[in-house]
Amino acid sequence: MQEKPLHNRIALISGASRGLGKAMALELASAGARIALVARDAEKLAETAAAIRERGAGAEVFLADLTDETQVGELEKQVSAKLGRVQILINNAGMNLRKPLAEFTLEEWRRVMDTNLTSVFLMCRAFVPHMKGTGFGRIINLTSIMSWVSLPGRAAYSSSKTALLGLTRALALELAPDGITVVGISPGPFATEMNTTLMQNPEVNQQFLSRIPLGRWGRVEEIGSLARFLCSDDAGFITGTDILIDGGWCAQ
Repeated sequence: MQEKPLHNRIALISGASRGLGKAMALELASAGARIALVARDAEKLAETAAAIRERGAGAEVFLADLTDETQVGELEKQVSAKLGRVQILINNAGMNLRKPLAEFTLEEWRRVMDTNLTSVFLMCRAFVPHMKGTGFGRIINLTSIMSWVSLPGRAAYSSSKTALLGLTRALALELAPDGITVVGISPGPFATEMNTTLMQNPEVNQQFLSRIPLGRWGRVEEIGSLARFLCSDDAGFITGTDILIDGGWCAQ
């Protein structure tokens, strides 16, 4: 029997309780990885863990606020104790506030920046040492098409995701000598829980579909398959770049 491509790799996925994070967790587990699931929703995380275990793979649940330096430090200790050294880190946790810039409070602006950018800095700082000296490491940062283009009301989100793209490139160059790759995935509109209200509004749904050349919302499984490939040995020469998976949105 052929060994699964991620057999016994330890993968940590943030924002793993739903949507794209859950899809990536399920796909990496199917490829043989043991998964550390991180989010703040214990009930949803437990559902993801159960789905992984049903596939015969291992999963552990960890609760943490990744914008909090102390909690990230505790998370690193807990993951190390339960699973060992993390070899794959997927920074997927994020948030969006849609409103005109003049209506943002400083607290709201900082919350978006901390969730989408500072949390990635804290997670990479905590878990990159796990990968150094091993000859293998994979970091995937969920950027966004909003790091390439934008829309009205997305000032904070676009700013945070564009900065994350810069972090991805810089970190890739920094870690290349260690054989650690760092790649961004920029999703376009995907059929996730976060977008359910948009999809259920016929007028808004049609507005989105009219902007997508392929004429449909993305399927979360398509992100999962991409993440699985990027974490494999076959993707070892891909680093410092961002992969658009947007149905052609940014080609226009």
